[in-house]
Amino acid sequence: MTLEETLQKIHPLDEKAMEISRKRWDSIAKPLHSLGKMEDLVVQIAGITGSPDMNLKKRALVAMCADNGVVEEGVTQTGQEVTAIVAENFLTGDTSACTMCRQCGTDVYPVDVGMAVDTKVPTDLKVAMGTRNMVKEPAMTREEAVKGIEAGIEMVSRLKAKGYGLLATGEMGIGNTTTSSAVASVLLDRPVEEMTGRGAGLSSDGLNRKITAIKKAIDKHQPDPKDAIDVLAKVGGLDIAGMAGVFIGGAAFSVPVVIDGFISCVAALIAQRICPTVGDYMIASHVSKEPAAHLILEALGKEAVIHGDMCLGEGSGAVALFPFLDMGTAVYQSMSTFDDIHVEQYEELV
Repeated sequence: MTLEETLQKIHPLDEKAMEISRKRWDSIAKPLHSLGKMEDLVVQIAGITGSPDMNLKKRALVAMCADNGVVEEGVTQTGQEVTAIVAENFLTGDTSACTMCRQCGTDVYPVDVGMAVDTKVPTDLKVAMGTRNMVKEPAMTREEAVKGIEAGIEMVSRLKAKGYGLLATGEMGIGNTTTSSAVASVLLDRPVEEMTGRGAGLSSDGLNRKITAIKKAIDKHQPDPKDAIDVLAKVGGLDIAGMAGVFIGGAAFSVPVVIDGFISCVAALIAQRICPTVGDYMIASHVSKEPAAHLILEALGKEAVIHGDMCLGEGSGAVALFPFLDMGTAVYQSMSTFDDIHVEQYEELV
């Protein structure tokens, strides 16, 4: 399905389902609104799925894997070859996020949307053999950026058909905090220095190289902040494009999608700028340790549940939210009501 066709399928959340969900929460034998964000998220998911009787048992982490040409500028601590190694480790379950997924019953789907080499990770949605060095030329053409988004949309379509009811966004791509900082700086109109952190452990010299590279790329290509796809194409990455597509696909196919950390937040921001309604279908998990993360969440109008100073990536923060959602849905679906226990119901007091 093309991006344009997908956007036409996106509608506002189902208010009727949300109202039924709110009333159910209010009938449960506990003080009103006492589970806070647990209640809010369950109500949101009712609106996303169009049903107050959601089933979140079958869930998946979608990890978009891609390489970024800007690593030529010395902006990372590790080499580009690490992208392929970790991507294949998703298949064997040998990553931090995979370990967390096993703990909470979550399947893992790595996607090669743009790695510089072919691996055992499926390549049928691959757009290019990595992006170009954005310091020297645009990272992608506009067409490549759109194809990256459509790869994410296609993944949601496939997983929806398999019965998945909840998705987490993840990524693997050496250099992607550099591209994410560049995109965030343009879309939020904030200084590059404010949007850029040390990523996976850069030295002070490395951080300076990273900031310089981002500034050069933005100055050279002048991405249009009013056109999120233009920004993505010129200074972004295919992993970000793929995740943006997952968010858009989630809205089109009525599947809740959980935002991970900084890079995932940037993808969410792109998706929201392409179609504002998509933002209502996203769930924020945590506040990344990267300096720009809280600013992006604020721009998205989201409040994270977890404040754990996490910055691992891979989708680890998104998956960490799943047990929280499980506990909320367990109370929502199975706890006694005031009528069941013959106790007078709490009332909303002014």
